[in-house]
Amino acid sequence: MSDEEPEDNYDAEEQKEEGDEKGGEEEEEKEAAEEEEQEHPVSNPLTEEHFKEGLSLLSKTGNGLAHAFVKFEAREKELTDITLIQSFIHLRYVDLSDNLLRDLSPLSCLTHLLWLKVENNQLTSASMEELPYLQIASFANNHIKDTHGINHPRLTNLSLKGNEIEVISGLDPTKLSNLHTLELRSNNIKSTAGLYLPKLKSLYLAQNAITQIEGLEAMAQLTTLHLRDNLLENLDGFSESVKSLQYLNLRGNAITQIQEVAKLQTLPMLRALVLLDNPCSDEGEYRLETLVLLPRLERLDKDFFEDDERADAEDIRRRRREEELELEKEMQREKELELELEAEETPEPEAVE
Repeated sequence: MSDEEPEDNYDAEEQKEEGDEKGGEEEEEKEAAEEEEQEHPVSNPLTEEHFKEGLSLLSKTGNGLAHAFVKFEAREKELTDITLIQSFIHLRYVDLSDNLLRDLSPLSCLTHLLWLKVENNQLTSASMEELPYLQIASFANNHIKDTHGINHPRLTNLSLKGNEIEVISGLDPTKLSNLHTLELRSNNIKSTAGLYLPKLKSLYLAQNAITQIEGLEAMAQLTTLHLRDNLLENLDGFSESVKSLQYLNLRGNAITQIQEVAKLQTLPMLRALVLLDNPCSDEGEYRLETLVLLPRLERLDKDFFEDDERADAEDIRRRRREEELELEKEMQREKELELELEAEETPEPEAVE
């Protein structure tokens, strides 16, 4: 019923509202039942049938004396229990994504595991027993709260995107000495502190709530850093110890002053910078001013700098250097003049008879 309909339709509208309320109550009951099911899902364990369907890739076992299937996939099976996987000790590649899993402890028996995907489950932690050969692991889109308990010595690539992590802590550089790619986008992280991983090369922190850059001093090998869609207002926290950083994505933050870019001069290898969708990118001479401040930069946003842009930027830098030198000379002259005036005003000491 529209707002213009007459009042004699009030009863019909009242009946409609009552029906809507009843439907709303039914919807709420349905949602409550779904939440209850998520909190206490019906037990649905792995079975032999799942393994018959999901095993593949016949390969030699570790000692080379036998053959076994080393790959297993069981996606979208509403699984809640994977205890049976303990019997398949030769597995190297396991994908258990899109299930209802909360416990990964049975995987501790898979000491030959190289690759693990458990995305879109109901995990609240990524903590597991150490798996000596695990190299790639994705815990994306779960309900993981922290980064503790990840201690796989050969791990090179770790994804924890789409979780509920607020603070980065517990990532031991002595246990994660081979980790080179860390994916943490779409969490609730407020700061970059806690990342003491000197071997890390690629770090993805987009779509968090980061307001402060800190704790990156140990990242001497970091080449790629994604900080898109965060809450950064300044660029404090970068240091020359981050000496390998080549690509920095700061799109969609809250940087208003283009002069903040000057703080990136401490990054000697920076070649590509993304600043789109920051307030500073709306300034008229945005590209030129960025190149003036960062002469080694090769690309800003999607476009490489042209030769004429580089020439214009160099002219501006030269002019500003000349102006600074002239200002320094003027200040020096003023200082000398003040000293001369002070000397003239100071009375000579009277001679003692």
